[in-house]
Amino acid sequence: MSRPAHARSTQRPGSRAAPPGGARGARHAVLLAALLGGCGSHRPPPAPPPPQVGVVVLHEQSVPLTRELVGRLSAMRVADVRARVAGVLLKRLYKEGSDVSAGQTLFQIDPAPLRAALDGAEAALAQAEANATNTHIAAERARELVRGGLVSRSDVDNAEAAERSTAAAVQQARAAVGAARISLSYATVTAPIAGRAGQQGVTEGALVGQGTPTLLTTVEQIDPIYVNFDQPAVDIERLRRAQTTGSVSLAHDRASVELTLPDGGVYAHRGTLDFRDLSVDPATGAVALRALVPNPEHQLLPGMFVGVRLTSGVVNRAFLVPQAALQRDGTGPYLLTVGPDDRVVEKRVAVEALEGPSWIVTAGLADGDRVIVSGTQNARPGATVAAVLSGSPGESARAAGGAAAAGAPGR
Repeated sequence: MSRPAHARSTQRPGSRAAPPGGARGARHAVLLAALLGGCGSHRPPPAPPPPQVGVVVLHEQSVPLTRELVGRLSAMRVADVRARVAGVLLKRLYKEGSDVSAGQTLFQIDPAPLRAALDGAEAALAQAEANATNTHIAAERARELVRGGLVSRSDVDNAEAAERSTAAAVQQARAAVGAARISLSYATVTAPIAGRAGQQGVTEGALVGQGTPTLLTTVEQIDPIYVNFDQPAVDIERLRRAQTTGSVSLAHDRASVELTLPDGGVYAHRGTLDFRDLSVDPATGAVALRALVPNPEHQLLPGMFVGVRLTSGVVNRAFLVPQAALQRDGTGPYLLTVGPDDRVVEKRVAVEALEGPSWIVTAGLADGDRVIVSGTQNARPGATVAAVLSGSPGESARAAGGAAAAGAPGR
């Protein structure tokens, strides 16, 4: 019986049978050889790029020298309005808290007793003048009669003495009339200065001026207005030394002030330094200063506390450094800069004062220095960095990339 055709062997005589799975083994061998070849040619990963830092380029310039101080406002002139004669207060002739002009009538004191006193003084003056006239006529007659020997020289001397006495009495009576007239004028109480009149001190019907002058009200002149403040004496001495070296130019009497109101707003009008004390307060170590500030709207009131920005001069050669760039340690302030070779350089600086958002640096920098203002955590002295101008598109992209990396989930 013969085999089916499909069951017949196709193997040729003398050939070996292929082992099962031969093709798969060949592939594994090829992969193994490729892996072994890759291990033999392994290279280290490339070095990371230098960290980017934001920088600003600084240039030397003249900077106003300012100081932030605290001051208190006071009226330019204050006048106490008092009753200068005794009497009953009849009425008040002004509105409390209103502006008054110099010489304006504020109060009226009962003038009747004072007018009567004036009338009596005038009567006494008339009597004195009559006596003076009589004695003058008698003296003239005596001088004529003495020529004819009708009266003695002693009678003439007595007549002339009476003449002189009555003339003096006339002068005394005239002075009494003047005093009475002045007292009567004091019954009408007027404002001694122009300003704002305060609250009434006494009410109508009160007896005033009895014994001591009675305070009726107060008038304050508040346009312009004074602002009083103190400056440490050590600051003033340091500025004088700086002026001697030429690094600072002081304004002296032309120094200006700018006020900050209690609500944080800036007052619209600038003032000028008006007074500087010659002595130092031993309790505070400061010198008293005073500035004169316009107050046309009467927005500033005596007794208010305000912030005072004193511009006392100009720093001739200085650099304005952003606050974020300045760092401090136990030695003092310093800045991190990027040198020409893109390496970080630490520079010790001298700081004068704070000018708005920037520090005034007077020493330690050169014109054109690139100061690091952002990315300082990646900057170490001697390290290589990639400097990007602060606020440029490159720095904005770097910041956005850093924020995205920080917010991406970990794998």
